[in-house]
Amino acid sequence: MKAAALVLAALFVIGTAAPARAQLGGLGKLKKAADKAVDTKQKVDDMTFTPKEERQLGEQVSLKLREHFGVYQNQEVTKYVTLVGTTLARVSKTPDLDWQFIVLDTDGVNAYAAPGGLVHITRGLLGLMKNEAELAGVLGHEITHITNHHTTDAIRQSKGVSLGADLAGGAGSGRDQFIARFAGAAFNKIFEGEFSQSDENHADEIGIQLANKVGYAPNGMVDVLKKIEARNGGREDRNGMFASHPAIKDRIASLEKQIKAEKLTASATAEARYKQHIAFDAKPVSEITMDVSGAAGLASGDKKKDDDKKADDKDKKDEPKKKGFGLSSITGGKQSQAQQQTASAGARGGVPDRDAKGGPNKNPLAVKVTAAELDAFKKGIGA
Repeated sequence: MKAAALVLAALFVIGTAAPARAQLGGLGKLKKAADKAVDTKQKVDDMTFTPKEERQLGEQVSLKLREHFGVYQNQEVTKYVTLVGTTLARVSKTPDLDWQFIVLDTDGVNAYAAPGGLVHITRGLLGLMKNEAELAGVLGHEITHITNHHTTDAIRQSKGVSLGADLAGGAGSGRDQFIARFAGAAFNKIFEGEFSQSDENHADEIGIQLANKVGYAPNGMVDVLKKIEARNGGREDRNGMFASHPAIKDRIASLEKQIKAEKLTASATAEARYKQHIAFDAKPVSEITMDVSGAAGLASGDKKKDDDKKADDKDKKDEPKKKGFGLSSITGGKQSQAQQQTASAGARGGVPDRDAKGGPNKNPLAVKVTAAELDAFKKGIGA
């Protein structure tokens, strides 16, 4: 509303300095300008996204995840995960979305769903699981986060993002800048695992329905949760995927109740096929190498882009605080790199599966799955 306030001030000046007829003409023009400014701001900050904009959001979130963890450069594993994921996505409520499945190169046990159809799963989680039904449960869960817009809805409800006057005049259109700010907030929520209990339960519920629908044993997700609970035994903090101890017990009980009530009786695990493609194990939590500076570095980089533009004109200490919240809210924007790492480790706890060190290659692998390959793969689910 700053634009409207400036226009009202101009109206007052005109009203005190110009003849009556001139005043009326000037007032009319300025009122139109004020209305246009307010309307433009509302359009820029509109949190209703087109499918194209959701994909734009997801691509930016995916880039941040890849910059932090790297991409596992194994074509065979990536294609295998893509075949399982695509089989599930085709029976979801948005089968025609441009689905992409990315394996992150880290020992951390985790999975991340970015808006617009980008599903990420870590090498560590693949090593923890031991059959295809477990993988289907996890991928069905992440697919549901996307098809039900859990990330964008959560941020929209919190009203946690606004373009703000501080970004006016920056590179790109106002809408592009707003989407970039929103992507920063989405990365925060996804990276920190801040989905609500309701969203997690909903993703569990629909995820096992998808798995059961294509023939996988729905208790695959239950088995994954039990493995993660055992992995995190004795830890007081939240560690990676589904890590809250009381909540994980409730979720297991809820899924077991659902399987019984809905008579989800599919039984395929495809364990042999899984072992053919995933021949490695997850590292114990105690052996995870952490990089607590990773997310702090991303935050610092985002903040630096804005600070560099203003450095010649104004001391950074005098800059106004930015509105909304983006990536820089993790650590704050004005710390030195060493301070950022220390603050990040303290505030974020140095949690192994979340802060696990990633690989060096950030480039996603291009994987194509033909209709014939997908049909043959589906036939092998119950084999």
